[in-house]
Amino acid sequence: MSRRSEDVTPEYEDAPRARPKRIRPRAKQLKWRRAPWFGLVFIALVAGVLNALGAGKQHPASSSPASPLVVTPSPRAVVPAAVAGWQAVAGRDGSYAYDVPPNWRPSPEAQQRWAGITLVTSAFLGDCGRTPPAGAGVATEPLADLDAAARKAATDVATGAYGGTPDVPPGTSAQVTKADGTAVPARVVVASVTSAPTGECAAKHALVAAMAFGDGSGASGVVVAYADTDRAGPSVREDLERIVRSYRFVPAADRGTTTPPPTTYR
Repeated sequence: MSRRSEDVTPEYEDAPRARPKRIRPRAKQLKWRRAPWFGLVFIALVAGVLNALGAGKQHPASSSPASPLVVTPSPRAVVPAAVAGWQAVAGRDGSYAYDVPPNWRPSPEAQQRWAGITLVTSAFLGDCGRTPPAGAGVATEPLADLDAAARKAATDVATGAYGGTPDVPPGTSAQVTKADGTAVPARVVVASVTSAPTGECAAKHALVAAMAFGDGSGASGVVVAYADTDRAGPSVREDLERIVRSYRFVPAADRGTTTPPPTTYR
């Protein structure tokens, strides 16, 4: 009877005898509390790298301050005042001018814009918010009728500057002197307006004087002066009328130029 393959006993070759290995105890893990010097060295190393890269450094401010900005204004036309003790506010080339009291500030380069009208060759009294206590300027109106042109200018400024509905009584006659000495007719109105004040600088009562001039054949020139009656002084009405009535055309011989001093902005 033959033997089954699974009954065969496997045979092994004698292997050389292995030498026993010497087992060393496992090294103990280094702990932070037992090696504080390692943490200090690591921190010092990181700090050194950051310092080398410039991280965290406070750079000293420049020892030389920024140079101030100096602005030199453009030359300004100057003409003699027609009202004794007042000062003239001249147009760009000095061909026309009007006068304001000595405590006003001529600003001929400034423009004042409201709906329906833009005033140029301006002057102001004081400074408070968007609307100063008083101001003046020159414009044109596309109306040949002098009374209608003066009333429109006064109404537009009163509504734009003070937000109220003005009362505009009938105007009075005036005239404007031309550079050659002749005169053209003019019309002056003085409107009053009462508004509800909504801010520190808002006017409760105001006056607006407007004078329109021309020969009646086309657009009219207008000069307007306005003021908060509570802050512009007791003679405000007389001052406003005198301002607009002082408008005139200036002969070439009376025109000059000056350059205001530079303004430094730091």
